[in-house]
Amino acid sequence: MQIGIFAKTFARPTVEEVFDAVRAHGLQQVQFNLSCAGVPSLPAEIASSLITHIHEAALSKGIEIVAVSGTYNMIHPDPQLRQVGLRRLRTLAAACQGLGTSVITLCTGTRDPTDMWHWHPENASTKAWSDLLHAMEAALRIAEEERVTLAFEPERANVVNTAARGHALLTTMRSPHLKVVLDPANLLVPAADQQVHQMLDDAFELLGEHIIIAHAKDRGADDTFQVAGQGLLDYDHYLHLLHASAFAGPLIIHGLAEGDVDGVLRFLNGKLQTVISDER
Repeated sequence: MQIGIFAKTFARPTVEEVFDAVRAHGLQQVQFNLSCAGVPSLPAEIASSLITHIHEAALSKGIEIVAVSGTYNMIHPDPQLRQVGLRRLRTLAAACQGLGTSVITLCTGTRDPTDMWHWHPENASTKAWSDLLHAMEAALRIAEEERVTLAFEPERANVVNTAARGHALLTTMRSPHLKVVLDPANLLVPAADQQVHQMLDDAFELLGEHIIIAHAKDRGADDTFQVAGQGLLDYDHYLHLLHASAFAGPLIIHGLAEGDVDGVLRFLNGKLQTVISDER
């Protein structure tokens, strides 16, 4: 397990400078977003010269692009907008080999027409679930053709808002091209007096073998996101479960300001050393 970071944590005018900032913190892995290269996160087209530029910059700086963001609203109430997102996903998937990565991260979407991260009551409907299955089937056909992996992230505001729903999606799709990004802070519900240990145990029982990327942020008692180590999430237990499951993917920090990076790295590295020592 190696710690990485969202590349867009660092606002810089060039990709090279973004990667320099990553390396300045002793990191070598990024979850990349094309916005770091001055284009939309999910553009209608990607110039081959830009793909080459990003890849060569990563190689020259010793950076591994472990995944690239392909997030769009997979169950948007407007079917035409869903199709736009799907077409752009195909464009991104076709660029992955040139970028030096094979993983695209996704969210499962919401019925909210304006905010992809806002819960809508219709998310719980059978129609929303059916629309997600159709959207994911189409996305997975692209993934198979382009030989990439799609990694969805369970998120309280989206149609897949629990580990159980994530497991149901995996079971229904039964695709080797579909994996999970696990961010426990997205599943925490402070107001419900949720048992954090039980939430983590359930998530790993249902999703553990499918986790390809783990995220590190936190959620406070006021239900707002916090930087890792400053909220309710039990990082000792979380990292123990990752280690016990033989997780070998990246642990990606995000949801923080640039000035918080070194403190979070000290926190996580200390926790990881403790977990490894306890396992010996």
